Amino acid sequence: MQTEKSAGVIVFRQENKERKYLLLHYEEGHWDIVKGKMEKNETEIATLTREASEEAGLGDLEIIDGFKEKINYFFKRNNELVSKEVVFYLAKTLQKEIRLSPEHIGYKWVSYEHAIKQMTYNNAKEVLKKADEFLNS
Repeated sequence: MQTEKSAGVIVFRQENKERKYLLLHYEEGHWDIVKGKMEKNETEIATLTREASEEAGLGDLEIIDGFKEKINYFFKRNNELVSKEVVFYLAKTLQKEIRLSPEHIGYKWVSYEHAIKQMTYNNAKEVLKKADEFLNS
């Protein structure tokens, strides 16, 4: 079985005292948060910083200390099972304008309540829930 590791980041910004989260709309139709596969010899922070820049044009991320969540799942690629681990961090940005990569067809800055309804995958919703609780504590 192949193994793969990715890193991602839940990106938020403050807008008139309201917290807004960034969701990306992928070509395949799902809504998710910024994440991508780690390259050889790359750290988790380097991966999520690169992915945030490539996928959304973000360059000013402020990583929030104390938040780190992992999810694990399996998927099939070319009829072979792949075990995937994704490590998520939390970061604040001041940027409102997003510059999408070709793999995305849209984005939204939304409230937590809207994000939970919009997101496609339950494991990503759980990570967002933990991030929101972390920021509220």
